[in-house]
Amino acid sequence: MKANTYLSFLPIALLAGATSGIAHAEYPKTDFSIEQCMHAALAEKNGDVVKVELKTENGVPTYEFDIETPDGKAWDIECDTKTGKISEIEQEVKNAKDPLFKAKLKVGEKAARKTALAAHSGTIVEVEYEIEPDGAASYEFDIKGKDGAEQKVEVDATSGRIVEDNSEIYQIGKE
Repeated sequence: MKANTYLSFLPIALLAGATSGIAHAEYPKTDFSIEQCMHAALAEKNGDVVKVELKTENGVPTYEFDIETPDGKAWDIECDTKTGKISEIEQEVKNAKDPLFKAKLKVGEKAARKTALAAHSGTIVEVEYEIEPDGAASYEFDIKGKDGAEQKVEVDATSGRIVEDNSEIYQIGKE
């Protein structure tokens, strides 16, 4: 299954990589390719890659792969494009009612949305409910600004504080 997932996603990934330097000069230089990072991500969690994003995290270009595993779980796996190493693995859950998320929940989604939109005005186009590597729960909001650029703002579901704020460069796959 790993080979099939990799090969079926590869043409899209190659197209994105091939056009990134030509069509968009603002794309950052990466030392490790999308293919190398995808291989590393699939080595962590075997499944179907349903989305890949290139974003900056603390100034470092980072690929984030959304992988759905055969057991029905969803994972966000980040790969540092400077080292080719996996930098974070988060489990996605369907909503705030999931027992893993609910156990940490002290800040409702409405309040978390308000916090995220106070940091970046625009429209929330996607919400993910994540379990961090340390077990913490967080909301991840994709906010599209008036200029079309997207920010990924992660709000801790216990404290209500922003724990990550990154620029999305591009996305391939479902929202």
